[in-house]
Amino acid sequence: MNDVIAAVSTANGTGGVAVIRLSGDGCLDMAKEMFSPSEKNCAYEPNRMYPGFISGEGFKDYGFAVYFKSPRSYTGEDVVEFHCHGGVQICRGILLKALSLGARAAEKGEFTKRAFLNGKLSLAAAEGVVDMINAESLALLRAGGMLYTGELTEKVRGIQSELTDVLAAIAAEIDYPEEDIDGLDMEKIREKISSVRNETQTLAAGYSRGKKIKNGVLVAICGKPNAGKSSLLNALLGYEKAIVSDEAGTTRDPVEGELQIDGVKYVFIDTAGLREGGGKVESIGIERAKNVVSSADVALFITDGNDEPPECINGELIRVFGKCDEAEPHGNYDIAVSSETGEGLGELLKRISSVAMGEGVLEKSFIVEERHYDALKRAADILGECAGNAAHLTCDLLAVDLRDAWSALGEITGETASEEIINAVFEKFCVGK
Repeated sequence: MNDVIAAVSTANGTGGVAVIRLSGDGCLDMAKEMFSPSEKNCAYEPNRMYPGFISGEGFKDYGFAVYFKSPRSYTGEDVVEFHCHGGVQICRGILLKALSLGARAAEKGEFTKRAFLNGKLSLAAAEGVVDMINAESLALLRAGGMLYTGELTEKVRGIQSELTDVLAAIAAEIDYPEEDIDGLDMEKIREKISSVRNETQTLAAGYSRGKKIKNGVLVAICGKPNAGKSSLLNALLGYEKAIVSDEAGTTRDPVEGELQIDGVKYVFIDTAGLREGGGKVESIGIERAKNVVSSADVALFITDGNDEPPECINGELIRVFGKCDEAEPHGNYDIAVSSETGEGLGELLKRISSVAMGEGVLEKSFIVEERHYDALKRAADILGECAGNAAHLTCDLLAVDLRDAWSALGEITGETASEEIINAVFEKFCVGK
């Protein structure tokens, strides 16, 4: 029997409506002690909202109660939700009333954890819920939605199914060798393992873009002092974020601002002007700038058409001719812009999006969780070794390696995830979800 857990499932603060959720065996009986329905002879039919008074500690609030019967609920257990007015003290009082009747305060992510344990969703789908809740961009919201709806789980289980077929063929050879005169066709087995490995690698390859969706794309604006870096940052963001001055070395510490392009979060960082010499403080700023530039996904090198980009650039490079309103663009550059008039800024944003993420980001699915990427990479590495050594391994040793690959994939769906992994996933949740 699962104990009843209770929590406020809406954000803390004042609002129009708040939700207090109860889940577990006996939650309906507990709810009946707290709720006085307006309807006579209330039957508490599942999935129907009933108006009435909700009892809190020392008060009553008029709202609604709805009962979700196991297993057709979010957690897979009996669930009751109270929809009350959205005040901090109202929520607190109703929650305290539930606790006084024997409910236990829910832990972080415990409702979703129960849903996972009751088979209502996979571990990857649970992570999709977190990504959707915490999404700072449309792209991450969509990626989380794809996880939540089971798109990744379906693909991984498809790969596992193919491995299961290979393991079944190997098991038949081990258990009944006399049934097949020709023995196991190891070349076909090797080809199948190679095919499965390719599927796994293709899925893992999406992480190179997926981690940018998760963390945001880092764009460093670099160049010589007074090249127009701060002005460009302000123009791109649409407000005055960085101090603009004719004095060289004005920007000492990196200044950053965020912007969404095609649904993806981009973090733009204005760095100190790169030059030799300068004072001690400016030199520290230049060193910090080099560190930012070297770690950036995209570097916007502001040039007058004659200078060369710094060697510390490791990501994608876009040569930007700044101040095209003051001089005719010339020399070596990719795009010309004017922070003063706005000329070329729209084209620059398109160029940044293209080199960082490619086309059609919102229409594609990507691996956004490092945990998933690690599991896929381990599975692909094991399968690569299996394919390379298939002709030299005994059937039982080959089966051991293939089962290890299957188990690595199972960490994504939760089928083989350790308690440590499961707990780490649900630690990301807030209380109430």
